[in-house]
Amino acid sequence: MAHSISLKFGQEFILLLYTHMFYVYIIQSLKDSSYYIGYSANPISRLEKHNKSRTGYTSRKKPWELVYTEGFEDKSDALKKERFIKAQKSKAFIERLINSKLD
Repeated sequence: MAHSISLKFGQEFILLLYTHMFYVYIIQSLKDSSYYIGYSANPISRLEKHNKSRTGYTSRKKPWELVYTEGFEDKSDALKKERFIKAQKSKAFIERLINSKLD
């Protein structure tokens, strides 16, 4: 069974359909505009954990907002995409990726 969740992103609403998938996600700090890349079976729940964390990298840059998701049926494919994005080491690459999903 799929669940749908609506998130406000700027002036647009993003509708995410959740099935048994794995997602690469990118969150952006509202404190300093930095990005964090990760993967999860539930990026909404993961975002909440990042925003509630008291230790670690994401705790120092709260609050965060979800700016990108990409779904994969296979966990290993999601992990490969996460590693690929991180390997680019480029804020410009991340921003192009985010903007390509908004077009």
